[in-house]
Amino acid sequence: MFRVLVVCLGNICRSPMAASVLQGELERRGLQSRVEVDSAGTHGAHAGERADRRAVQLTSERGYPQILRERSRRIADADFERFDLILAMDRHNLARLRDRCPPAHQHKLHLFLAYAGQDEAGEVPDPYYGPQEGFEVVLKLIERAVPGVIERLPL
Repeated sequence: MFRVLVVCLGNICRSPMAASVLQGELERRGLQSRVEVDSAGTHGAHAGERADRRAVQLTSERGYPQILRERSRRIADADFERFDLILAMDRHNLARLRDRCPPAHQHKLHLFLAYAGQDEAGEVPDPYYGPQEGFEVVLKLIERAVPGVIERLPL
């Protein structure tokens, strides 16, 4: 089983959306038994909460009901060993992961869009403090990137 962790700041918008889209696409391709997907945040302020209602509504409407199972959690030290690939949604969170990750696991850390082959410097913007349109932009970026993520998995 290959394990992928998607990480943003609070784990209530971007990373649960990305984990849900990734899980949905894996299921569509019949690969769900070969890849485990989870999400986490670098900040623990929303621990135990469901994803933001705007993220849930949009992602569910687009056919990714997996987001309904998501609960926010802060990344744990054990995650660096447990997961084979850890994808940060932006450079700020990637830097926080690098600061915390043991040297032996640094090679697992990547930007989500760069790993997908979308944009080496690209980031998925945080839509939390903005209007609904920001969530739509995020979901479009994620949907465009997920096939590239799957293609690079060693399956």
